[in-house]
Amino acid sequence: MKEVTTIGLDLAKQVFQVHGSDAEGTPLFNRKLRRGEVVRFFAKLPPCLVGMEACGSAHHWAREISAFGHDVRLIPAQYVKPFVKRGKTDAADAEAISEAVTRKTMRFVPIKSAEQQASVMVFRARALLVRQRTQAINALRAHMGELGIIATVGIANVKPLAAIVRDESDPRLPPAARFALEEIVDQVDRLAVRIEKLEREMIAVAKQDEDMRRLATIPGVGAITAMAIKAFIPDPAGFKSARHFAAWIGLTPKSHSTGGKQRLGRISKMGNSQLRSLLVVGAASTLRHVRSDDKARPWLRELLARRPFKVVSVALANKTARMIWALLTRGGIYRGPTRLQAGSIPA
Repeated sequence: MKEVTTIGLDLAKQVFQVHGSDAEGTPLFNRKLRRGEVVRFFAKLPPCLVGMEACGSAHHWAREISAFGHDVRLIPAQYVKPFVKRGKTDAADAEAISEAVTRKTMRFVPIKSAEQQASVMVFRARALLVRQRTQAINALRAHMGELGIIATVGIANVKPLAAIVRDESDPRLPPAARFALEEIVDQVDRLAVRIEKLEREMIAVAKQDEDMRRLATIPGVGAITAMAIKAFIPDPAGFKSARHFAAWIGLTPKSHSTGGKQRLGRISKMGNSQLRSLLVVGAASTLRHVRSDDKARPWLRELLARRPFKVVSVALANKTARMIWALLTRGGIYRGPTRLQAGSIPA
């Protein structure tokens, strides 16, 4: 048998599929491996190129396999799909990965360390608790609305509803309803305590990390956003330019250009949706400050006069993403635009 130079590994929970080929791309084998056999299999192989889809547990297996001297590369799943010839089988997926990993123009996902994955877990745990709190608050509002008790929009206006639920002398709530809604109110309070605990830890970590402190100097970027950027983007230098970085987040227009005619649509919404949401929310917060301050960022006030608020928020989030890439790759901190003196000419 010829020497194996390329391996395509289709990951799973228990049964893995491995496809091997030589330097000319000739298939040598396509077989199944149990979970306990994966490490022993790669320990016996000479160092070769190993491709995997960037999916669940991919970073763990990349670290395990690379320890034996293999060159492990993670491929976005959507880039592997065009190489699948027909049908959806584990063998076809492994073969497609083996072919995709050898392409010179293929884009790969940087392998995260265990510490970087831990940072992502902290951020996603907070996001999960926030979603659960939102669900509980929406349920409380809906149940109270059925009884004609309405509260103003906003998380701060939930406290009056909680006070009504806990006031046993209030006749508007039947005993059975009060018994059920007290559980929801208690759940909201417990979730708020857990979210605050995680946020305190995230802020403490952000204060100790130099890159996060520098990112926090950008308007609209706080400790949570800075930590998310560091967690989701271990190697910002992997992007060719600031625009590539903003496009990866999904903040650039979708292109439908052909025949020399450029057609740009809405933002692509590709990449990391959580990071994109944080940047857009931070940009919206900055715009609300601009609205109340006549001297703050005149160009943003002019843009707000021409375009809707949400469109300007996305545009500012795009600009913020470019500044983030510049700070991470070139160093330094954010410095606001300097105002020109009367009669002076810009260089």
